Amino acid sequence: MAPKFGTSGLRGLVVELTPELVADYTRAFIRACPTGGTVMVGQDYRPSSPDIAEVVLRTIAAEGITAVDLGTLPTPALALASLTAGAAAIMVTGSHIPADRNGLKFYVPTGEITKHDEGAILSALGQPPAETAPGRIEVRTDAGARYVERYTTAFGDAALAGLRIGVYEHSSVAREILKETLTALGATVVPLGFSDTFIPVDTEAVDPETRALFRGWCAEHGLDALVSTDGDADRPMVTDASGEVIPGDILGALTSRSLGARVLCVPVSANSMIRQMPDFERIVATKIGSPFVIAAMEAQLAADPTAPVAGYEPNGGYLLGFTAQGPAGLLAPLMTRDCLLPIIAPLAAAKAAGLSLADLVAALPPRFTAADRLTEIPTEKAKDFIATLRDDPGPRDAFFAPTGRITSVDLTDGLRLSFADGTVVHLRPSGNAPEFRCYVEADSKQAAAEVLALYLDKLAARLR
Repeated sequence: MAPKFGTSGLRGLVVELTPELVADYTRAFIRACPTGGTVMVGQDYRPSSPDIAEVVLRTIAAEGITAVDLGTLPTPALALASLTAGAAAIMVTGSHIPADRNGLKFYVPTGEITKHDEGAILSALGQPPAETAPGRIEVRTDAGARYVERYTTAFGDAALAGLRIGVYEHSSVAREILKETLTALGATVVPLGFSDTFIPVDTEAVDPETRALFRGWCAEHGLDALVSTDGDADRPMVTDASGEVIPGDILGALTSRSLGARVLCVPVSANSMIRQMPDFERIVATKIGSPFVIAAMEAQLAADPTAPVAGYEPNGGYLLGFTAQGPAGLLAPLMTRDCLLPIIAPLAAAKAAGLSLADLVAALPPRFTAADRLTEIPTEKAKDFIATLRDDPGPRDAFFAPTGRITSVDLTDGLRLSFADGTVVHLRPSGNAPEFRCYVEADSKQAAAEVLALYLDKLAARLR
């Protein structure tokens, strides 16, 4: 795919992310957005990331400001370091997409870039290198430790005591930090599945083979839970003791309840069971993507700076907008997608209640989601298909006839349909990859899985 740019950053095929293109976007970011005079740079474990990071670092220094090389670390650890230092940041990562692709994520000193920043960066492309004295390139190795400390301080050394937790290491940039943090919180950690090659883990679309692997590991090693992340570690993955993957929006609801959040900002695709939970006073539905969640959180905080506001996405990435009280100490806000908090908080809450993680989940209102994606779907073809279903009731009713009568149509992001039997089907082309996503919500896990399989087959027949 040709490189694409949006609020999730720049993504494209590695062969098309040329040094010239990477330098152009880096210069444009520096000239269009505040940096605080410093830009911190992190990277994931993709084989192309070191070379791209080197171009980014050299370009920053050539612009006359300080470049700080933080090496390989989770995206939220980079964001925490930059926010703490009042500096900008660039993460070299393609997130969950395959290793033949990569990208850049941009952070200003106050957090993720906005839609306004996106436009400013695009307008600043194509400018020549600066004619100025070069800045310096520094190397720092403490950002990961500060990220771990954030959670050990808030949860304490006994929060997970007695739990046996597997860590699916694969090529996650958080694999060492996960092991270190869980051990510091008292858990016995079992490392599993280390890989020297990059594995594109999508926490919203875990394939059947991987799910079977999880079930086998949990049984073989007697695990209370198995945890992991996507490649750049801004999305968590958690299973219960049986190896059953817990959806990210369930982790988000459990985390929010345990921290005392009262106002939730979540994408329209998030499980609606939170509307049945007495723990939350207000639910704000947004378009899909962390920039939209952050904008909604900021609006809520502008109206009431003391509001206990949190946000999360169905992929599990969690955003904390208030100072929360953990079991052992305070947890400062971090309004960027985080993987560690939605892993730790549900496990700690289950242990404190004397429950298994599966029991904690089972006590929630009975609404179930399922999601997956089709890959290698041309974006324009996907958008045209959505437009046809959106604008013409005839093709829409025909395509969704197996599920019955449509009772409402939500166009917040893509096409989200509610049916007379309570089922919800949500179709949406990805904004930064050639993928087409399908989300389903139903009153039983089996029904959600069956409806998802039905429409993935129908979509594949229409779009491939």
